[in-house]
Amino acid sequence: MKFSKQQTTYVSDFTKFLTEMKQNNPSIEEKQRAGRAILWDKAPIDLDLRRREQESRVKQQPYVYQTKS
Repeated sequence: MKFSKQQTTYVSDFTKFLTEMKQNNPSIEEKQRAGRAILWDKAPIDLDLRRREQESRVKQQPYVYQTKS
């Protein structure tokens, strides 16, 4: 149910720019997906491996340059 007249033929300048850019550079979406995969799509965390790594860490002295004599 429409309450007012809506213009369905209007396309913003930014939308026009994006469609033209995608038409001129069809590989741009693949590059975006590859960039996203590098930064955001991570492998699941292995909780057992993470626990073992934390347990195997050597405790550091509070003051590193002080020697025990």
